[in-house]
This record gives sequence, C-alpha cells and structure tokens, in this order.
Amino acid sequence: MTRFQKENMKIRVLRLISLKGTGTPEELAILLDVSIRTVKRLIHELRQEGYMIRYCRTRRSYVPA
Repeated sequence: MTRFQKENMKIRVLRLISLKGTGTPEELAILLDVSIRTVKRLIHELRQEGYMIRYCRTRRSYVPA
C-alpha cells in the first residue's frame, strides 16, 4: 500500500467514524478490502496522530471519544 493509498484509507475511516458507521473491525476490513490487522493498525496510527477514537461495544462501531 502506498502512502497516498494509506492516507486516503485513513480519511475514509475517519468519515465512517464520524457517522458511527464503521461496524466491527471485521466488517470494516471487508468494507475497505483489507485485513483486520490493517484496520487495527490504521486505528492505532490515527490515535497516535491525536484523533480520539474508541470502540463502542453497544453500537459495535468505532466512535469519536
């Protein structure tokens, strides 16, 4: 994955998070056509960049913290 593709994927993930529509990590991986590990890595990188993201078990989605 190129740096450009990775940044575009992060933007897509942030949009879905703002809509509270990411689904589970497994569902998000299918939506983005990547592995579950890649999804978790993207979320980790976004958190390191300062985005407040948490996983809501009742909604089964990543949400803004």
